Amino acid sequence: MMNEKPQNRQLGKGLSALLGENTVQIPNSERKTEENSGNSGMMKIPVEFLTPNPFQPRQVFDQEEINSLANSIEKNGMLQPILVRAHKWDGNRYEIIAGERRWRAAQRAQLHEVPIILHNLSDEETLEAALIENIQREDLNPLEEAEGYNRLLKEFGQTQEKLSEVVGKSRSHIANTLRLLGLPAEIKKLLSKGKLTAGHARALIGAENINELATTIIQKNLNVRQVETLVRGLSNKSRPQNRKESHKNPNTRELERSLSEILGLKVELETKGEGGKLAVHYKTLEQLDEVIHRLST
Repeated sequence: MMNEKPQNRQLGKGLSALLGENTVQIPNSERKTEENSGNSGMMKIPVEFLTPNPFQPRQVFDQEEINSLANSIEKNGMLQPILVRAHKWDGNRYEIIAGERRWRAAQRAQLHEVPIILHNLSDEETLEAALIENIQREDLNPLEEAEGYNRLLKEFGQTQEKLSEVVGKSRSHIANTLRLLGLPAEIKKLLSKGKLTAGHARALIGAENINELATTIIQKNLNVRQVETLVRGLSNKSRPQNRKESHKNPNTRELERSLSEILGLKVELETKGEGGKLAVHYKTLEQLDEVIHRLST
C-alpha cells in the first residue's frame, strides 16, 4: 500500500518558505475545518470544485500509482491537504497549486470532499510551487523538469541563478537538464518512457546517427559511461585528426572536452600567445539559440 511521501523541507526555498506568507485565512463562517488537524487555514470543499493547475509541469500520471494512492486514501483518509488558489474567472472554484495526484486519487476513491489550504500566489509562484513539490517527490521525468525550468526562464524572465535557489538544484544541473529540450523528438519519446535516462540522453547530444545509438543503448543495456565512450570513439573515427590538432597541448584538449560536455556541442580552442580563438559548432538554430541564452543569463 502506497502512503503519501513526506515533503523534503531542505529543497531550495521549500514550499513552507514559498507559501508561508501567502496563506489565506478562511473566515470561520466559511470554514469546515478538519478535526484535530492543527491547521487553522484548512477547510474541506467538494472535490468537483477543484480544477487542474495549468502550470502543472507533470504531464504523465502513472495509473497504478493513482490506484494505489486511492486505496490508501480509502483506508486512511487524505493525510495531506491540497494546496489551491482562487480560480481567476470562477468564484466558486479553486485551482490546484500542488496535489493534483491526490485530487485524482480522491476522485477514484469516490471522496465527496477533500481538505484544502488556500494561498494567494501569482502564476510564477504557482509554477515554482508545482515544480518544487514534484521534484521533492521525484515525480517528474527529465523532460517535464526541463519544460518547467524553461517556462520559468522564458515566460517569467527568471535567471538560472534564481531558479537554482528556488528549486534547490545546482546551476549545472539546471543547464544540463535544459539541454535535453534540444534532442530529436524520437529521443525525447524514449526519455519520457524511461527507456533512456537523462545521463544517456545528455551523452547523445550533438552525436551523429543519434537514433541508431539510442537503439544500441537499449538493446545492449549500456550505462552512461559506456555511452560516453562509444560516442567519443565514433566522433574520433569520423573526424580525422589534422596536424594542428595532433600538436595541441593536452590541457587544451581537456578544456575542449570539458566545454563540449557542458554545451553538448563540438568546441575548438586555438591558442596564439596569451590569446586565442574559441569556436562552438552547432547544427541547428535551436542549438545556437540555447548557446546564446546561456551566454545572456
